[in-house]
This record gives sequence, C-alpha cells and structure tokens, in this order.
Amino acid sequence: MELISNDTTIIITIICSAIVTYLLRIGGLLLSERLPETGRFRVFMDALPGTLLLSLIAPGIASSGIYGGVAAVFTAGCTYKTGNVFLSMIIGVGIVALSRQFI
Repeated sequence: MELISNDTTIIITIICSAIVTYLLRIGGLLLSERLPETGRFRVFMDALPGTLLLSLIAPGIASSGIYGGVAAVFTAGCTYKTGNVFLSMIIGVGIVALSRQFI
C-alpha cells in the first residue's frame, strides 16, 4: 500500500526544489554584503565565473573526442578574434556536426 502517490511525490519534489533555490539566491544576496571587496578573496571571486564555466564545458569537450577539442579551439579563437559569440558557437557546432556526419 502506497501512502503517497507518484503525482504527489513529484509535486512535493518540485516545491522543495523551488524553496531551496529561492533560499540559496536570497542567502547569496544577504551574504554578499558581508564579503570583503579587496585582497585575495576579491581575486578569488573574480576568477570564479571562469572556473565554473570551464568545469561545465570541459566534460563536453572531453566526451566529444579530438573533434570536440578542435571545435573548442576554433570557437575560442573566433571569439577572441571577432568578439562575436554567436558566430563562434555556429563554427564550433558546425565542426562537431561535420565530424559526426563524415567520420
């Protein structure tokens, strides 16, 4: 005998996730006022977005193999040279798509 149905469990999970997300955002805003704005901590905080982005991108590049690496290099190079992120994404996706189509 099931005490809670699957639909109720799903709704409770969604509500709990929303509450936790909201509390984390509010906590971050409240905590940010108390953090130091100079020194080593500031340098660490300035570098954090790049490291988070890298930790999200690196597994995708590694799972795509050599052509994923080639696409990443061309994407980064195009972004650096032109500053056009949309064009860079098209080039990267195109390289991976072509490699999967023909190889």
